[in-house]
Amino acid sequence: MVAPSLSASSPAGWFVTLYPGAGEAGGSFRYSVPVQRYAGGGDPDRSRKEAARRAARMVRRYCAHNRLNRLGTLTYRGAGCHDPFQLRRDVAQFFRTLRDLLGGQAFAYVWVPEWHTTDHGQHVHFAVGRFIARRSIERAWGHGFVHIKLLGHLPSGSTPRDEARVAARYLSKYVHKAFDARRVPGLHRYEVAQGFQPERVRLSGRSVEDVMAQAAEAMGAEPVEVWTSDEAIGWEGPPAVWAMWS
Repeated sequence: MVAPSLSASSPAGWFVTLYPGAGEAGGSFRYSVPVQRYAGGGDPDRSRKEAARRAARMVRRYCAHNRLNRLGTLTYRGAGCHDPFQLRRDVAQFFRTLRDLLGGQAFAYVWVPEWHTTDHGQHVHFAVGRFIARRSIERAWGHGFVHIKLLGHLPSGSTPRDEARVAARYLSKYVHKAFDARRVPGLHRYEVAQGFQPERVRLSGRSVEDVMAQAAEAMGAEPVEVWTSDEAIGWEGPPAVWAMWS
């Protein structure tokens, strides 16, 4: 058994991170007493699930912040691609070529790999936030087939951020789906364009009402959805809160 290490004590209170561009906030209560942390051990299955949830949250915030409301798919012709490293080299080259075709200006994107249910290897799902002609995508890819669509048909009054959240839910399926079964150490569940990470605003207060009032003031409106850990049966962590703005 590895001996526990104790974290330094700090004032108790609520600590929340607000992502203004993504229209989202989340955080928890921190206790003033030291918290025991053990190195190693744990439940591997639970760790994998938590890693997938964490990745899905990051994809959601990145999509919403950058208004990535167009979904695309890149597929290989022939026998497909079964080498995860080759896939990443091909996709990296695809986005470099696409950027050049669009005038050289960097743009936000996120992509996730998926293994085919048949023996055709992998294909790629991606999201962008601007119109890109299909012929440009085909030229930049060059390995097979492409598809791109704008996420429309949402309820009246929906915004590009709402559309981007739909894109994020779609991509999040593949962040979870079959990744661990064929995971290669060192490879990520998703990749994004650098330089477009959501802004973070740190908030703290003595009560959840206090920090949420600060978040609402910063956003200029009350959130349209709020979740607290009080609603979760069997919640094992510290008290937590999450909120979303339209």
